[in-house]
Amino acid sequence: MTSFPGAAAIRQTGRLYALALDVLRYLPRRPFQFREFVQQFWFIASVSILPTALVAIPFGGVIALHVGSLTNQIGAQSFTGAASVLAIIQQASPIVTALLIAGAGGSAMCADLGSRTIREEIDAMEVLGVSPIQRLIVPRVLAAMAVAVFLNGMVSVVGVLGGYFFNVVMQDGTPGAYLASFSALAQLPDLWISEVKALIFGFIAGVVAAYRGLNPAAGPKGVGDAVNQSVVITFLLLFLTNVVLTALYLQLVPPKGM
Repeated sequence: MTSFPGAAAIRQTGRLYALALDVLRYLPRRPFQFREFVQQFWFIASVSILPTALVAIPFGGVIALHVGSLTNQIGAQSFTGAASVLAIIQQASPIVTALLIAGAGGSAMCADLGSRTIREEIDAMEVLGVSPIQRLIVPRVLAAMAVAVFLNGMVSVVGVLGGYFFNVVMQDGTPGAYLASFSALAQLPDLWISEVKALIFGFIAGVVAAYRGLNPAAGPKGVGDAVNQSVVITFLLLFLTNVVLTALYLQLVPPKGM
């Protein structure tokens, strides 16, 4: 019996969601692999922190330049700071963080698990009664989530400073107006939604990398293909999830002053 063309994609999607549910199910179980978590946290942070900081500076600068140009055209220069800072904190910061974690940390995680899979180490663990999800996947996913939250705060600070520099120095903005407009329109939930996005994006990046690492094609080429696929799939899921979270936030949290 032949299956329709999208059956394979649906099966892969179902297995990915099943792995995500398994990770959530194994989270409260003991023993927790704390040492593995610390090692993975340090590894992901070490390969992600510098590229993330370097990307955050031009990202914040580009947003500030575009917003500043637009506000000058409509005569709303006093709101340049609020618009650029809110755009950086709510949108740019968690997305930049997640993309760098998926591209640097997630790809390394996928390659490590893929090499273990083709060497049949994962099968050996299952034969010995050791759960690969509890032993290997859960610490890695938690590490990706923790690094995403910390890096998101760093990107927010670096991006805001970059936007401040470009607006004040290159567009002749005033520091007082930049900061005053931000304090007038920003609110604490703006920071919370940014951290929640980073947490969810880190979970998605970790689960996708783990799934592709556990299911590579045969041989070293299969591991390389799995790494590429994990990065692409993570990017697509991140942007889709960001649209949903942003829509929910704008519906549930009223703007400041309304």
